[in-house]
Amino acid sequence: MIRSLDWYIAREVIKGSLIAVLILLTLLSFFTFADELGDMGKGDYGMRQIFKYLALTLPRNFYELLPPAALVGSLVTLGALANHRELVAMQAAGVARARIVGGVILGGVILLVLSILVGELLAPPSERAAQNLKSIAQNKQVTSRSKYGFWVRDGNVFINIRSMTELEQLGDISIYDVDTDRQLTRATHADQASHDGIRWRLSDISTSTFDGRRVATSHLHETDWSSVLAPELLNAFVIRPENLSALELHNYAQYLRENGQKSQIVEQAFWGRLVNPLVTLVMLMVAIPFVLTVRREVGTGQRVVAGVVIGLGFHVFDKMFGHLGLVYELNPLLSVSMPTLLALLGVLVALWRLRTT
Repeated sequence: MIRSLDWYIAREVIKGSLIAVLILLTLLSFFTFADELGDMGKGDYGMRQIFKYLALTLPRNFYELLPPAALVGSLVTLGALANHRELVAMQAAGVARARIVGGVILGGVILLVLSILVGELLAPPSERAAQNLKSIAQNKQVTSRSKYGFWVRDGNVFINIRSMTELEQLGDISIYDVDTDRQLTRATHADQASHDGIRWRLSDISTSTFDGRRVATSHLHETDWSSVLAPELLNAFVIRPENLSALELHNYAQYLRENGQKSQIVEQAFWGRLVNPLVTLVMLMVAIPFVLTVRREVGTGQRVVAGVVIGLGFHVFDKMFGHLGLVYELNPLLSVSMPTLLALLGVLVALWRLRTT
């Protein structure tokens, strides 16, 4: 009997959380759609590309919205059980409050596994594909990424970029010009390229020009580059922590440390990726003492408002603490996990007080 009740509570909590995340996803997609309409008409970016972009960003949005949705959904679901006297009936039948908490945690564990699967397997590649789709459609340029760097085709010019520290700062650039017969006419290599807001400037340039059987070489210290390569196009290839899985973040942080570069942001993103699924579980637990201590006459709307306020407050505090961790160079694990640990401590204290009453 108790086992059936555990699954019943878990099923209701999961159902409420998924309904809440679906509503939040719909609202966020609507606002994103309205925002993307402002970019419609840039290059080939039309209605079809906008809907594809929205579909590709759904996994990342689901992953980020699941913790607050779990809080709102569990508040509404458990509140409905309380309003219908089901929780009272369970306790009258001899079911301890600890078993009710266990049922909620069971549902939270299932949501935690779902969060990990989406966050690690679906969100990173789909988010990269979304950025690639948008950048290519707006700039009308063919791009690809390989182990040999970033390749861009601009008409009859093929550009290979091996290093990119910022959107406006490139390194180790090779430029190949071909004629209409696909014969190589000129090969240029530049150590660096920088964008001043209007045009690109190459520095330390070596050029080889092919004219029949002759090859002419030249060297320049600096020159303008008339390519229409837009810095925004490179958005799809910039390494962003939110577009990487936990394993990729770990490897990237190790690479930065080995090369003497700062890895604080990447390490923080790595630990955040590990902690975020646990936030879903903690948010579910927040709802338990709130429902069991508040009178049953509280309506669904009030519970939704309470869930939104608590979730928004936690989100703001979490982001603020994370930024403080970057500014003051705190331990990445500490700066990422502290808000969650404080919330968990508050829940445990509230549950302990419930046990003693």
